[in-house]
This record gives sequence, structure tokens and C-alpha cells, in this order.
Amino acid sequence: MEKINTIERGVCCSGLGSCAKLHVTDWMGDIKSIGTTGDIIEVRFKNKRKDYYHNVDNLKLNPGDLVAVEANTGHDIGIVTLTSDLVHEQMKKHKFTLVNGELRKVYRKAKQTDIEKWKEAIALEHQTMIQSRQIVADMNLNMKIGDIEYQGDRTKAIFYYIADERVDFRQLIKVLAKTFQIRIEMKQIGARQEAGCIGGIGPCGRELCCASWMSNFVSVSTNAARYQKISLNPLKLAGQCGKLKCCLNFEVDAYIDAQKDFPPTHFPLEIDNEIYIFSKADVFNRTYCYSLKGNESSGMIEIPVETVRKIQQMNEAGKKPGKTIITQTDTHKNNVDNFYNMAGQEDMNRFDKQARKYRKKKRYHNQVKQHHNK
Repeated sequence: MEKINTIERGVCCSGLGSCAKLHVTDWMGDIKSIGTTGDIIEVRFKNKRKDYYHNVDNLKLNPGDLVAVEANTGHDIGIVTLTSDLVHEQMKKHKFTLVNGELRKVYRKAKQTDIEKWKEAIALEHQTMIQSRQIVADMNLNMKIGDIEYQGDRTKAIFYYIADERVDFRQLIKVLAKTFQIRIEMKQIGARQEAGCIGGIGPCGRELCCASWMSNFVSVSTNAARYQKISLNPLKLAGQCGKLKCCLNFEVDAYIDAQKDFPPTHFPLEIDNEIYIFSKADVFNRTYCYSLKGNESSGMIEIPVETVRKIQQMNEAGKKPGKTIITQTDTHKNNVDNFYNMAGQEDMNRFDKQARKYRKKKRYHNQVKQHHNK
């Protein structure tokens, strides 16, 4: 009753979104406890909301159990996600709620009546969101209600809203409390948090980072794209939230370190009375691509950054090196293919060959059969 499997959780926790949100692999689960295992547990709620609770009664809890926990008033229902010593490590990274300097308590494993009431609360969330959006529109408030989260005992609801500027919603709270007969808590979220609540698949083919594992959002600037030599196309750089993709920050440090000793690119190269203009850079192959000024269609020349630095130093000294210092190459022909077709699986005619062998073998057997029949 208290524990739910993945399929059942997807039904009764339909309001909780993806079951993989902020999932934590308990890599310390098979390690012998070095402390008081189970005294503090991690509990997940809706919209990636997590908190930590004190298991004062030493209940035997496992990940996936539904528990009734202490709230500001009344109780809430959540899903246990961690019970081992890893909880203490997680608490160092995430915020947790204290009441008079202590963690809030776990009351009990959720009873059947608790679960039924919790399901009823989840079923009300969508309709409440639609009604609240209509109320906001009638009051002409410049804000958007993004999602609703009911407390497990159905006495309180958290209204997640998005607003570009400061909004006075004191009158709105009174109207919402009167309409739905519950206590109201307003919590502002940004566009990135909204995308994490909604979820989806990114252009990489994986679940959105903000919907699966990210808990802290770091500001992303266009400098991250510039360092990685990415085209500044807003349509490609923006995520589903309309902001710059968070993944632009993932590899930018490696690109910055790789370019520490690169020469500047805003100086044209003068080679044999011709001027070459910088086109693009291949950071990890340490090459710059230059094209002839006024004749860009003739192709690009790949020049190692060490050679570029040498040419720039010669140009500063008033010297123009000859074309022997560089070699004009076709960038499409210089791509090294590191894939070796050892098994022949990429041969376009592999099926035809097998068919011919099969036909030859079949023809041979037919001839032998005819000979025996004679």
C-alpha cells in the first residue's frame, strides 16, 4: 500500500511530472553504514521540489515509499528518494527547511486514506490552474500562472507564477483563497524553471537537463558561444525556455584553456603581396582557416596557429613571407576518417553478394539433384 512501483507511480503521481526529475543514484546503498542510517531521509514532491526530514520514529523506509511529513500547517505527502548516508552528502548541496533550528519530522507511512486524499488533490490541480489564469486575466495582472501544487492534505496550494516585473498580487491572493477555500502561497519562477517543470526533449535527443538533473541555474552569456566558435544564431542558441541553452556552459572552460596561447584573429595575414582574412578556427586541432581577400570563393587555407603567429610577427617587422610557408588544402579532403570498416558492414553491395552466392549454391544443388534423378 505504502510503496508504489514505477507504473503505479506514473498514475498516482501524474501531477508530479517525470519520475526521473532530480533522480539520485544511491551509490552508497551497498556500503556499510558509518553513521545513523535512516535518521534523515530525502523526500521528493512536485516540480523537482525536495526537502529533508528527520525520521524520529526510526520507521523502516525505502526509496519509493509514500510518507506523510510535517508541513507548516497540517501534513504533506511525498515520495522517499534517499535513506542512506548519501542523504548527508546531498544536504551539503541543496537547501533544506529548518523549524526552530531543527528539521521537520516524518509522521508516518502514508495510509490508504492519505493516498486517496492526495490523489484527489492532484486531480484538482489542472482545473485550479485554468480558473486561476482566468482570474489573473480578469484582474489585468502582468503575470502568468505556470503550475499549481496542492499540499497532501488539500488545505494549501502553491501557485507558481512567472512575471517580468514586480506584481502586487495581494488582492489576487484574497480572491484565490475565497474561490478555492484554501491557503495560498505564491512562488515566482523563471523561464528556465518553467521549462524544467514542463519537461521535454532537447535537440541533442535527451531529456532536458533542467527537467532531469539540474537544480541550480547559472547565467549563460553569448561569450560562451563566442569562445566555442559557435555561430551567433538566436534560433539555434536558444532552448525551449527561450533563453540561451544551459549546455553552452558545460564545455566553455575547456575551450578557454585550449585558446590561451592562440594568436589574435583580427589581423589579416600578408603573404606574397596577397592579403588573407580570418574565416574560422578549429580549436582542438589548433588551426585557423583563412581565405584570400576579395576571392573568398577560391577556398580556405588551414594554417596551424604556430605558423599564424610566426607570419604575424614577420608582418609586424615589415616582412612578407612567400607562399611556401603555407600549403593550400581543400578542407573537405583533409578530414581524417578514424572509422575502419573491418567487418564490411558498410558495403552497399553486401546483400547482393550474399544473394549471388546463395543462387550459385542453389543452382549447384539443382544440378546435382537432376543428375541423380537421371
